[in-house]
Amino acid sequence: MKREGFVTLAVIALGIVFMSFVIRGIGQLLPFIENAWLVSIPVAIVGFLLLVYLFVRATLDAVGIWEVH
Repeated sequence: MKREGFVTLAVIALGIVFMSFVIRGIGQLLPFIENAWLVSIPVAIVGFLLLVYLFVRATLDAVGIWEVH
C-alpha cells in the first residue's frame, strides 16, 4: 500500500464515521427513531473497523514489520 492510499483510506474512514452521525441525526427528525439507529449502526461499525485496520497497519509500519511504501 502506498502512503497516498493510506491517507485516502483514513479520510474515507473518518467520512464514514461522520456520515453515521449525520444519518442518525437526520433519522431522528423522522417519526421512527429506532430506524435511525438501525441504519447508522452498521455504517459506524464499518468506519470503526476501517480505522482499527489503519491503526494496526500504521503500528506495524512503525515497528518495521509491514511497511507502507
